[in-house]
Amino acid sequence: MEKDYSPICDVQLPETEKLAKGGNLADALEQLMVLEKQTRNAADLASNTRVLIHIIRLCYECKNFKALNENIIILSKKHGALKQALTKMVQEAVTYVEKFTDKGQRSELIETLRTVTEGKIYVEVERARLTRILSRMREVEGKINEACDILQELQVETFGSMEKREKTDFILEQMRLCLAKKDYTKCQIISKKINTKYFSSKEVDDLKLRYYDLMIEYALHSDQYFNACKYCREIFETKSVQEGNPKYKEIAYYIIILIILAPYDNEQSNLIHIISQDERLNKIPLYKDLIKLFITNELMRWPKIDEIYGSALKKTFVFDVSNEKGKQRWTDFHKRVTEHNIRVIAKYYTRITTKRLTELLDLPATDAEEFLSRLVVDKTIYAKIDRPAGIINFVPSQTPEALLNSWSRNVNSLLNLMEKTTHLITKEEMVHSIKKVNVSP
Repeated sequence: MEKDYSPICDVQLPETEKLAKGGNLADALEQLMVLEKQTRNAADLASNTRVLIHIIRLCYECKNFKALNENIIILSKKHGALKQALTKMVQEAVTYVEKFTDKGQRSELIETLRTVTEGKIYVEVERARLTRILSRMREVEGKINEACDILQELQVETFGSMEKREKTDFILEQMRLCLAKKDYTKCQIISKKINTKYFSSKEVDDLKLRYYDLMIEYALHSDQYFNACKYCREIFETKSVQEGNPKYKEIAYYIIILIILAPYDNEQSNLIHIISQDERLNKIPLYKDLIKLFITNELMRWPKIDEIYGSALKKTFVFDVSNEKGKQRWTDFHKRVTEHNIRVIAKYYTRITTKRLTELLDLPATDAEEFLSRLVVDKTIYAKIDRPAGIINFVPSQTPEALLNSWSRNVNSLLNLMEKTTHLITKEEMVHSIKKVNVSP
């Protein structure tokens, strides 16, 4: 600092305030602009900051909003402007945004501030907050697509000056608007910007619940039932949910429903067994019994399943039959019951007639064959259908070479056992003969 202008500011700032309130805002601003230049050239940061804030405050208090916008732009373009002073000025102007009652004036001030903060790292946080306010305004007006596009302009994950919590909250808002816009691909891309390890602290449980709620919505839209189940389990294990949150029991329902809807594979089989052993699910016996049916190697008759569990399941939003997605999931549930039954049949039968298979599955022959073929293609089971004979074989027939190799392995195993047995018998005979010699006189 070349010169301290604090004493001069202490005199001139009250004088200009009297001028402005007396109706001479233009004269007051002219006097302040001279003082601003002096403090800027002298590198007096504290005084320059006071002058900048005083200028925009006078414009706001005199309700001259045109002068407010013009002076913000003029001051931001001054040669050699002090960054810290500009930051304080922008922060002061941001506080005026929420005080505006007129939407047009508020939008104009936001656009002015967004213009002067564009490309300036030292005011990137203020720009992000203004962008979020503008996006919210457009959403309230019903312009979801525009609100989403406005918020997508900023890559907040690169902002070093923004706190981790606010940054995560901003990204969650981007995800929410993408889902509202039905841009599911973009939502998935944005979700990867959040490191889920950040949610390990209880202080951010609210952000964790928001994140997984959004991820469940995305997964259900894409019919990714297994992923949706994992997201529900993350919510279920959250401390704030376990400590009396009303969502606790509801989430337990959805964990069971979603793991049942997930296509069968090693991961699904492992997770469904883990879930079935969770003692906390004893509080919902109906759903506990349902999941046991899917881990027990017994047939489930669809009419009986529909009769016992249908009314309870259709009350949940997952199986809401009033919309197409709910109807589709109920169809998927029927498929999972049928696929389970086919796996059980393949385990207990080596051969079965097509007629008998259709009776066990409660399905027409064409549908039963379609389900069977799908499981064979997915390599879940092995089966060959002899259509003319109407017979299904679940055990693969061996080639002569494979049969010969199997016979050879069995013979070698038998000979090894015989050799080992002979060796043990000889050993026992030798030990017995030595004992007889020692005992004789």
